[in-house]
Formats: sequence, C-alpha cells, structure tokens
Amino acid sequence: MGTNNYDTKDYIAKYQRIPYYPVAFEKGNGAILYDYNGKEYIDFLASASSANLGHGNKEVADAVYEQMKNITQYACIYFQMKESVDLAEKLISLVGRPNMQVSYSTTGSESIDNAIKLARAYTGRSKIISFSESYHGSTYGSISVSALSLNMRKKIGPLLPDVFHINYPDMLRSKYGKDENKAIECYLDELRYAFEHYIPADEVAALVMEPIAGDMGIVVPPKRYVQELYKICKENGILFIVDEIQQGFCRTGKWFSYEYFDIEPDLIVCGKSVGGGLPLGVVIGSKDIMNSLSSPAHVFTMSGNSTVCRASLKTIEILERENMNEQVLKKGEYLKNKLKQLMDKYDIIGEVRGLGLSIGVDLVTDRQTMNRNQDAAVKISYRSIENGLLLISVGQNSLRIQPPLVIDYEQMDKAVDILDHAFEDYINGNIGDEIFEFAKGW
Repeated sequence: MGTNNYDTKDYIAKYQRIPYYPVAFEKGNGAILYDYNGKEYIDFLASASSANLGHGNKEVADAVYEQMKNITQYACIYFQMKESVDLAEKLISLVGRPNMQVSYSTTGSESIDNAIKLARAYTGRSKIISFSESYHGSTYGSISVSALSLNMRKKIGPLLPDVFHINYPDMLRSKYGKDENKAIECYLDELRYAFEHYIPADEVAALVMEPIAGDMGIVVPPKRYVQELYKICKENGILFIVDEIQQGFCRTGKWFSYEYFDIEPDLIVCGKSVGGGLPLGVVIGSKDIMNSLSSPAHVFTMSGNSTVCRASLKTIEILERENMNEQVLKKGEYLKNKLKQLMDKYDIIGEVRGLGLSIGVDLVTDRQTMNRNQDAAVKISYRSIENGLLLISVGQNSLRIQPPLVIDYEQMDKAVDILDHAFEDYINGNIGDEIFEFAKGW
C-alpha cells in the first residue's frame, strides 16, 4: 500500500464507492489537497460539502485535541454533556426563532429518519411526500424519501411505506415550457391533483424538500414555487421539512438555504459540515413537535458527543468571526462570472446556476435540445482531477462546484483555467473512453 492509487476493490465493499479518479489524499490545507506523492489539487468538492472550512484548520484541530484530552465522549443519552447543550443553544440562535429544540444523530441520513418519525408522531398521519431526483441519505428512511438512483433502491425492499414523490421544478428542462409562471402553476397542480385523486391531504404528515436540489445538479427552484408549496402545506396541516444537509452552514451565503425563500420550516435537518469535519446530524424544530416523541425513540450512543460538538462550536465561531456569509456571496458571484465566461466559449455548457459557493455547471449535447451530456461530465471531471482540480458530476450531467468556503481568488482563477483546458481536451476528442474503466460517476 505504498503507492498513491490505493486499490480498494479487495477491501472496501463496491457499493460504498462512486469512483471518478484513482487518487488518495494524505493531507490538506484550506482549499488545497495533497496526494501521497505530494501532488497538489484545488478542491472544488469540499468532501461533498462537508468541509466548508477546508482542510487542516488548526483552530478546529486544537479544540478537538483539548476536548479529547479531557473526555472524548460519554453517552449523552444518559447524562448531561455541556458541549451538546452549548451547541444546541447556538444552533437555535442561528435559526432565530423562539421555543426550538435540537435532536442529535451521527449523520444527516439518520436525522432525516428522525424528522420522519417526528412528523408522523406529531401529526398522527403516515404519508410523506418528497421529490423525484432528490437525495436525502442512505438509511432506510432517507433512501425511501430519496429518488435519485435505482441502485440505492434495488434488492432491499420493501422500503418505507406511504412515501410519494412529485417532480422538482427544474426550469431548465421544464416539461411545462419556458413560461416560468405557467410552469410553477403546473408543478403545483401535480400536488393538487395528487390530493384530489390518490393522496388524501389529511393523511400527509410532511413534505421533505431540499431548498436547493444538490445531487440533482444544484437546481435552484423559483422562489414563488417554494412559497406557494409552503402555503399549501400550511393550509393542510402538513409539516414542511427542509433538508439543509448539503447546503447549510454558509454554503449559499446564508446559514441555511431556505432563508432565500422567506419561509419558516417546521423541521430543519442538518449534517455534513455542521460537525466541523466530524460526524454529526441535527434536527432543529419547535418544542411542540419535538415533544411528540418519547424516550428512547431516537437515541445513539455516539450522537451529540463532546468532541464533535466542540468541533461544531469552533467551526461556527470561525464562520461568524470571518463574516463567512458575506465572503461567500462575493466569491460565489466572482466564480459564477468566471464559469459563465466558459459558457460563452463552449456550447456544451447549457447553464451555470446556484447560490453562493454552491454552483452547478449543466453540460448538454447542444443548447437547442438541452439533452444531458453525461459523457462530457464524467470525462471533464476525470481530466480536471488528473490536472489538479478535484470536482465531480451529479445529476448525470452537472459539474458539482462546491469548494471550501475559504478558497481564495487566485485558487479560483487557477481552477477555472484547469477546467478550461479540460473542456478543450473534451471538445478536441482527447479524453478517450478508456477512462470509463475506472470512472463511473452518479
């Protein structure tokens, strides 16, 4: 195992791998990663948006070390731990609403399951509505409300019952045409039709939504759609659950992406970056909903432990001190403009979209049909990584651009140059099909 390209196939189950390029990372610093040969990579993935502060942050490392010298963890399901209480108080203050409580898990997936339990317990209803092409996690509950990959659902059924999916309002490929207002009404009518014909609204406990559909391709829905959907839920006593696992904690230039839509969700689910690089999942909700379950309805020995809560608290402290939301808005606008310059140059870019430093570059066969170009997405990702830029594709054909929030402007410039050359290589036919022997992608 002395080489850089660690071969996992004999040791790690294949179903835990979505390969893009054969590389293993030894260390990192900010937005830069280094493999075991010392090669440098600019990180445009931030470990699937879980490393918002980047890599090798000394303040977080010191906070974790100091905590572990005292006590790494002790099951807070039995006894009080100051760090978990301090973090809960801080998270509630970030939401900015009174009478809230926090529930801990170890992952975002587990927290989605927690939200489903709470919704069913609070409402006394069983049905859950989510969106096609959504991804909420890999536990049984979170897979059940996801609808992104058949391989996640094959051979393991039955999944959670009474889960239904409606179409996410993707305006780029709307089956209802280019008139946004008309399309919004048509997408909303899908839910209204379901209520009239096969999903009794008074049996629906909750609707689960990513305010920005991450693994669908960083798709941002129209604000009016989200507000009208929220209104329909409120009118029918349906809880509105937002999945902030990927987009939360300053990723979009706000603490939570739902803030762009001027709604007050009933339950907020967080994961990934909330733990400051360590495993943590969170549900934040009003006390009346949180009190609908009794102990021990959702407990984990390692959840909300002292070390991960210290890492989270230190991460929040740094994000606040650095005015990270303001930084992200400026950096995001700069990076999107750079990517739109590539769009002017390459016809296979159908759209550049996103908020803050959560950006999708949609690759197409041509701009007339807007047909998805998965071949380009995987090949351009592969060549970019080969040349020192770490990024992947999602939603079949969209480059997922979510760098650590600490990335600087020089690094962004260099990254776009690498991406430019990868596009050029693809257009000129210089990236062969042999890369698919390793690279699979979503």
